[in-house]
Amino acid sequence: MHQAVRTPTAPPGGPAGVRRPRPPLTRSVIDADAAGVLHRAARALLDDLAGLTDRLLAVLQDQEPAYRSALRTDPHSTRREAHRSLRHSVTSLIDPRGTRDAARRCSWQIGADRAEQGLPLDALLHAFRLGGAMVWQGLVEETARTAPEDVRLLVHVAADVWNFVDEHCTLVADAYRQVERQLAWRRENRVRLLAAALLDGTSRITDLPEAAEALRLPERGRYVVVAVAGGRPPGSAGPRAALPERSPRAHWHTGVDVDYGILLTEDGELPDPAARPAPGTRIGVGNVVHGLAAVGDGRTQADLALSLCPADGGTVRLAEHLPAAMVVSAPELAAALTERVLGPLARLEPADADVLVETLATWLACDGSAQRAGERLYCHRNTVLNRLRRYEQLTGRSLSRPSDVVEISLALTARRLPPR
Repeated sequence: MHQAVRTPTAPPGGPAGVRRPRPPLTRSVIDADAAGVLHRAARALLDDLAGLTDRLLAVLQDQEPAYRSALRTDPHSTRREAHRSLRHSVTSLIDPRGTRDAARRCSWQIGADRAEQGLPLDALLHAFRLGGAMVWQGLVEETARTAPEDVRLLVHVAADVWNFVDEHCTLVADAYRQVERQLAWRRENRVRLLAAALLDGTSRITDLPEAAEALRLPERGRYVVVAVAGGRPPGSAGPRAALPERSPRAHWHTGVDVDYGILLTEDGELPDPAARPAPGTRIGVGNVVHGLAAVGDGRTQADLALSLCPADGGTVRLAEHLPAAMVVSAPELAAALTERVLGPLARLEPADADVLVETLATWLACDGSAQRAGERLYCHRNTVLNRLRRYEQLTGRSLSRPSDVVEISLALTARRLPPR
């Protein structure tokens, strides 16, 4: 509308015919005018919130594949989420103080829910920025339609609008990452519990499919359990270094003192430990067991093999030390056998008894050859034979009787093993 033309009058104290310039609007006046323009446009957006939601969902359908899937599988929930978020966003432009907490709770809940559902965080943040851009575009278009001369005032509130968008993107990301950490901890803890149950032999049959999926191992495969102790700081990646890179698929379970590897062996062959494990590392390798349900038996075997390892480190494959494993697995019987076979030597001087025990062990290690035993002991073969006969006289046992030789061999094995 054109203003009425009036005859200019000379302002007091100024030359006639010269207009005094209008004083510039103060910042507070500009802010008040801009806020009024913003509020009018925001109320118009609220009146058409359903249409604004439809436009946002159409853009997401076109530009964001993750939301395309969400709209296909659960369109109603996705629409409710978008509608709720836009309503809080627009309402916050009108009454920022009164609606701030509710808007923040809404954004936080959306971030948490989408983390639970597995929607990518990048897609979620993209959706929030698209929503912010759509609200801003709606404000500009509404103002241009109803009061074009006021569009310039929106510049003064643009920073507030985009600061709101940035704040809520940060809220969404914080909520998402917090829930993501919780979910990761739950998954890791569940995997640990499932692996521990398998190793303890307490896993239920109904849990085996879940355990197979969690450990990424087949339920019906052939497995070897490896026990690794020593030679590393607790909780380090040391146990994996106990086996070469070409090792089969495995799941490692970290324990307090011992780590366990559940190794899948396709061909039923036992894994080859590393040629040079870390100093002080002790490795026990069990026998092949069939299926995840038998992993508990494999762990028992691996523990037996580990107990046979030298204190300063080494590798023991149970299949190669079965007699020793039998002795270790029945310590009371082993002690009784040792007392029965070697007990009579206690009447001798300790040094004399040690000589007889060493001679027996060397003779057995040389497959009953007195000649080779003498060479190892740096004495004549007749000396070896005399010591062996003396043992027979003291104990009443015969080294020509196979059953006695078996008992002597087991007793000597029990004697040299460390106590459990």
